[in-house]
Amino acid sequence: MLCATLCVLLLIWAPVAPGPSTPWKRDTGQQSSSSDVDIYSFHIDSRVSSRYAHTVITSRVANRADQSREVLFEVELPKNAFISNFSMTVGGKTYVGEVKEKEVARQQYDKAVSRGETAGLVSTVGRTMEEFKTSVTVAAHSKVTFELTYEELLKRRHGQYELLVKARPKQVVSNFTISVRIYEPQGISSLEAQGALTTNELSSVVQTTLTEKTAHVLFSPSEEQQRLCKDCGDRGLSGDLIIKYDVSRELPGELQVVNGYFVHYFAPTIDLRIPKSVVFVIDRSGSMSGSKIIQTHEALLQILGDINEQDHFGLISFDSSVSLWKETLVKASPGNLEEARAFVKSITARGATDINEAVMQGAQLLSRAREDKSIPEFSASILILLTDGDPTSGVTNLDQIQANVRQAIQKKHTLYCLGFGFDVNYKFLEKMALENGGVARRIYTHSDAALQLKGFYEEVATPLLLEVEVLFLHQGVANLTRSSFSQYYNGSEIVVAGRLLDNSLDTLVSEVQAQSSNAKEMFRLEAPVAPETGFQDEQYIFGQYIERLWAYLTVQQLLERELLVSDQEKAQVRGRALELSIQYNFVTPLTSMVVTKPEDGQSSGPQVAEKPKEEQDLEETNRDMSFTKSSGHRRFHHRMPQGPQGPLGSGSADTGSKRAVRKKLAGRGGHSNTGYVRANFPLPDSEYHLYSGPRPFPDPRILDHPPVLATVVPSPEPPLSVRFLVPSKVQVLPLCFDMPVSPGQTLLLFQEPTTGLAIFAEVGAQSRGSFSRIKIQISPSVVIRASALEVTLLHTATVQTWPWPDVSYTSDSLSVSVAGRVLTVTTGDSSVEVLVHQLQSRTHLWARVKDHAYSSGTGGLIGQFQDNISYEVKDSSSRSARIEVRGNVLDATSARSVDYSTLSRQKVDCWLVPPTGLLRDPAAYVSASL
Repeated sequence: MLCATLCVLLLIWAPVAPGPSTPWKRDTGQQSSSSDVDIYSFHIDSRVSSRYAHTVITSRVANRADQSREVLFEVELPKNAFISNFSMTVGGKTYVGEVKEKEVARQQYDKAVSRGETAGLVSTVGRTMEEFKTSVTVAAHSKVTFELTYEELLKRRHGQYELLVKARPKQVVSNFTISVRIYEPQGISSLEAQGALTTNELSSVVQTTLTEKTAHVLFSPSEEQQRLCKDCGDRGLSGDLIIKYDVSRELPGELQVVNGYFVHYFAPTIDLRIPKSVVFVIDRSGSMSGSKIIQTHEALLQILGDINEQDHFGLISFDSSVSLWKETLVKASPGNLEEARAFVKSITARGATDINEAVMQGAQLLSRAREDKSIPEFSASILILLTDGDPTSGVTNLDQIQANVRQAIQKKHTLYCLGFGFDVNYKFLEKMALENGGVARRIYTHSDAALQLKGFYEEVATPLLLEVEVLFLHQGVANLTRSSFSQYYNGSEIVVAGRLLDNSLDTLVSEVQAQSSNAKEMFRLEAPVAPETGFQDEQYIFGQYIERLWAYLTVQQLLERELLVSDQEKAQVRGRALELSIQYNFVTPLTSMVVTKPEDGQSSGPQVAEKPKEEQDLEETNRDMSFTKSSGHRRFHHRMPQGPQGPLGSGSADTGSKRAVRKKLAGRGGHSNTGYVRANFPLPDSEYHLYSGPRPFPDPRILDHPPVLATVVPSPEPPLSVRFLVPSKVQVLPLCFDMPVSPGQTLLLFQEPTTGLAIFAEVGAQSRGSFSRIKIQISPSVVIRASALEVTLLHTATVQTWPWPDVSYTSDSLSVSVAGRVLTVTTGDSSVEVLVHQLQSRTHLWARVKDHAYSSGTGGLIGQFQDNISYEVKDSSSRSARIEVRGNVLDATSARSVDYSTLSRQKVDCWLVPPTGLLRDPAAYVSASL
């Protein structure tokens, strides 16, 4: 779910006592000295009541040194969890976190930074886990206790619930315990403990106790046992404990009511499956080359082997064109499956990405099959889209694609969107899936990507019911979570929660209506409104778990709904989610948890531990790096972005060089054929550091232990460069080139000698190659200057300034206005737009010419390519080519750029060529100042 991945924590404290700074060392998670800093107690206590898990991690640490020491608290928690409490006990006093609106907490952070106080930004993202890390200075011979609480609703997949607990204290702990207690009123039918902490050396340490309705898993190794595991020794344990279980299902579900809140679990046992019709829509664009396309082949071949003979299926592959394996859906007969395998093996990566046409044709395949009744009347219609990039061919406007897909599907089919890697626009895929009854899922480009694809298919492989509606036969039922579902799949579960407003109600009755393979079905359940008194063992039950389950599920679904509603409704939906987050002390995408520890009237700057959004733009991810300086060294704090083929490429000989890293970070994808130049702003070489491990190196975002990066002495910053992209009117891929610039320099983007219109862009002094100001010169006496904060008009002797976005000016010959993040300047038959992009800590501007009557003398880095450009590829491979353009033969390499001329910042493939030979006079477009 959307909100499963998103959290922000803001921690503010002052040092307990002054002391020497901790010497810099690699970020291995270990304390400054294992003998000085002793984690003498590490407990993880997880209690699961009716699938709702409440986990508390408690770490007690002693500073045994004669001087103060920095103590690190570093744990991992599931991505779908909400942190609900964090506290520190220092010097006998406990400081408890308070949940506030995210922007309020962020303002405290920004103010501390502006005052010059120490502040740091920490971000991590993983496949199933997120990292929480903080530290505090502890006085000599003193102790600190950290306590972190998080909550989550366990989701049933493949017929089991899974609770994942991660432990990595990084040293041997004298008192180490993981305790998991489970209470299920339906009864527990199966239970098993898995994971790295249950390996051969430690298997005897795991103790399980199972009764009819309760289970207890205890893992409490001695110090000697903690040293037994492979590669442990004095570094202690580091691994996970995975508890998998299921409940008894004598009834089709379970209805529970406690203190005015109720939850309905629905997972009936049904013998007859519903036939399904499934169309696989497979991206074969150039960015899928290498391991991605190989893993896609592998997954599809396995999936084809598992398709039920009652099912119908189709295959579509696409780049800038769409290829249908068959014009109609076919039954999964042995002969058809064999033909399909041959088609899958023939799919090769090439070209651009026309998502719109591919999904539209997939929907048409399913609709035609329904219309001509070649598939059963009651069958599940499913589209599965697998792509790794943005739409760069055909219809590329994201809103238009989503509207087209909605119109084509018309709620008759379900769309699942699988985003391969981190180049993909995940938010676009998520919204498109949610609008059409499905979900989006990221496929991580590791060696097990094929298993991830197959695992997802298995979740939707066996539909049992269609058009499921959960009803409650009382007037006093309110605040229901989602209660309508297009399908119910074998091995899954439907969960609906709500409130009771009628205090006089004795019994709550629910009714589930659904369509099976041959009939309308109705399932009825009843539950007493008064809470049960037969089971009151407090070691299993925690608080009002059904109420908190309702709040957790409501917040998650509100955040999903925010993607789908109109702008007018967004504020209301967001406001309700924020209200519940604060009321229940949940750290969600909308809130932050603030812990203030005063000491002698002082406080240090805040540290922000931020869980990035799953759909976070890769361009922002590329820049989400922070450095710690000490003794002339730099340390790479966090993640490197995903590269073109698996983690940062395929291991070429120069993988470790700064130039190669930059090239690989650029990624690969599709192209665009629109008629204006685009720009990308690569980071300077000094932002990348040499890697000391094996090549190709993995992606720290999705590994439990990020690779060690070698420290380097900072070198003088080389000139920045601005990447421009030039579409071609003939070839599929556009050209691109890098213009070297220095902070404060200005580029001439556009110049029209016949009218005097000109556009200039200034490179920010401290903005990593972004444009900080745009100047539009209408004539020598009429100039518009735009920054991220204000717009200034110089008209003859008059000067007018407006704060953004309060811009409005109209005269007979000039119009200046703002709509959202776009400034539009219109004069005569020409129209220029300035777009404002916010990329985390920085803002940059970009200009595009929307309308203009070009002449043969039109110039500038944009203007000279107004008619697009023709070039001829003399010879090429997947990564290089020799290209003839404007009478010059140039060496080109495969590269990628970001389209900043659109608010969606789409990514495009291009052939990177040197500016010399492409531009008429490269030096003529750079000046010293605006």
